[in-house]
This record gives sequence, structure tokens and C-alpha cells, in this order.
Amino acid sequence: MSPRAGLDADRIVSKATEIIDMNGVDKLTLGILASELNVRTPSLYNHVKSLDGLKQALAIQGLNKLYQQMQKAAIGRSGDTAIREISEAYLCFVRSHPGLYEATFRAPEPEDSNLQQAQDQIVELVVLVMREYDLSHDTVLHLVRGLRSILHGFTSIEQMGGFGLPLDLDQSFTILLDTYIKGIHLLKKEQGSRVE
Repeated sequence: MSPRAGLDADRIVSKATEIIDMNGVDKLTLGILASELNVRTPSLYNHVKSLDGLKQALAIQGLNKLYQQMQKAAIGRSGDTAIREISEAYLCFVRSHPGLYEATFRAPEPEDSNLQQAQDQIVELVVLVMREYDLSHDTVLHLVRGLRSILHGFTSIEQMGGFGLPLDLDQSFTILLDTYIKGIHLLKKEQGSRVE
């Protein structure tokens, strides 16, 4: 088997993304990846240190792509509309890249600064969206946690096939977001009445 021209780290990560989106993170091996790229397994070591190193790169790429989609969705929007749009972007990302999304939670080196930076930029984006509501800093952080729980919970259950009732999933997602947003407005009203 002769090496295919143009093999580089980006091409390796791209092919690995295809594999995990189709089969899940646990099915990724360097042997399978090499076969898909039509190269010998040792050729991969010129571009990746190990399978764990590749999984780390996938986690970072997944977070960066998720951030890019959410950021694009937030541009020119604020308040309730921004929350709905970034949430839809999150849902679309997970549906399009289930394996890559899974990889974001399975990084072999969770303390890696590049991984943490990729995670932080998503949190910062949501914090920025929440500033529109003029709530206390701690309340904003609680709301960010809440939105993350909603988005990760919903998408994870959907990916596992856990929603068995014959109801429209997109409508369920919309109702969930509407309820969350109403809660934000109630908190805002409560905090405003305390200040008065």
C-alpha cells in the first residue's frame, strides 16, 4: 500500500471525524484510520503522536467547530432570539457531528490549555448573550450552566434514541427553550423588585 499524496494532520483529523461521526469514538483505531486513508499505520505517526493524541485533537476541533457555529448564529442577535439561535446551532452541530460532539467530552488530557481555551470560548459566548438581561454575575453563570445542561441533556438523549414517544422532537426542543427563557424573565423581574 503506497502512501497517498498530501497526507497531513488536517487530513487525518478530517478522516477521523468522518469515522467517529459514523461509528462513534470508541470505534476509532489507527489501523482503521490508516486503511481509510490508504496508508500504512506507521505513516500516521509522522503527523499524530498516538491514538490519544488524535482523540485530543478531535476534542479541540469539535469544540472549535461548535463555537464557530454558535458564534455565527449569535451575530446580529440579542436576548431571547440569540438564545434560541445559539441553541439551534448547538442542536444542529450535534445532529451533524454526533461522534465529534462525543469526542469533546472524551478528551484524554482534560487539563490541556488548548482544550480549556476551546471550552472557555463557548462559555464566554453564552455569558455575552446573557448580559443582555442585566442580571447579577452569579445569576448569569447559573443560567449558563442551566442552558448547557438543557442542550447537552436533550442532544445526548436524542443521540441515544431515548425519546420514544411519537412526538415531534423539534417542538419539544422549542417548548424547552421557551420555558427556559420565561424563567430568565422571571429571574430578571425578581432581581429588579429586590433592588427597588
